Amino acid sequence: MSENKPTVIVRRVKKVQKGGHHGGSWKVAYADFVTAMMAFFMVMWLLAATTKPERAAISDYFRNPSPLSGASSTPAPGMAGPGGASTSMIKLGGATDVSRGNSNDPFQNRQEALPTPVEEREREKKRLEVLKQELQEAISKSQALEPFKDQLLLDITPEGLRIQIVDKQNRPMFDLGSARLMPYTQTILVELSHFINQVPNRISITGHTDTTAYSTQLGYGNWELSADRANAARRTLLEGGMDEAKVARVVGLSSSVLFDKANPQNPINRRISIVVMTKDAEAAALNETDSLPVPPAAASATAAPAAAPSAAD
Repeated sequence: MSENKPTVIVRRVKKVQKGGHHGGSWKVAYADFVTAMMAFFMVMWLLAATTKPERAAISDYFRNPSPLSGASSTPAPGMAGPGGASTSMIKLGGATDVSRGNSNDPFQNRQEALPTPVEEREREKKRLEVLKQELQEAISKSQALEPFKDQLLLDITPEGLRIQIVDKQNRPMFDLGSARLMPYTQTILVELSHFINQVPNRISITGHTDTTAYSTQLGYGNWELSADRANAARRTLLEGGMDEAKVARVVGLSSSVLFDKANPQNPINRRISIVVMTKDAEAAALNETDSLPVPPAAASATAAPAAAPSAAD
């Protein structure tokens, strides 16, 4: 009898090896990418939310975080000692936050963003142009002003917004040879007073006549008449609600500045000119009187109380 030997079965299993452990280095790369994107969007936001002077201030801060102006050769003081994190605050809440805050902040005091004279003149010019457009629209829509739109001339001059109220042959502003305003001229001036109050600028009022001599009174001619008419216009503007402090100058120029030089007796030469002055023109007008020498006899009277206005005022 043969001896039965057990059968040995060998099973071969192919082992699939998986990738080795990378140590999480992809997380570091991803964190660097997110940080870079955050910095990129921060830079883009700063470019959109700040003005050029403010960006220059921020750049200067990071070049020299010292609380003292100028280049610093020593580390900036901080909570962790010299060279540590600075305790100074940069406000990044928007374009206006950089220029606001604690007045004791040396960064703000030396980098406060202020408009340049050129920028200020451009803003002022735009304000006057807006006022001109509003006046033109009001004249076309107002039942009180619409009949007189051909007597209201608006233009922008180097001195500011000029509003001229001119005479017509059959519709004069004043009684002939007089400073007495016609009722419709008073209506025009009262309407204008509301618009003049909308801007902070001061005004000058000038009276003009043609070359016709209206008065035969000794010592009273077109110079006096034009000045009286300008002053009458001033009083009516005040009655309409205009602030008295807005008036910087009231003058009469007689027929020295004609609107129609070719026809000196044209009714259009008889006019009242109201100029909403620019700041430069206002300063020049006020400096004209400030620079005049004070007579010795009047020097002692400057400290005395102002006299009551005369009847001509």
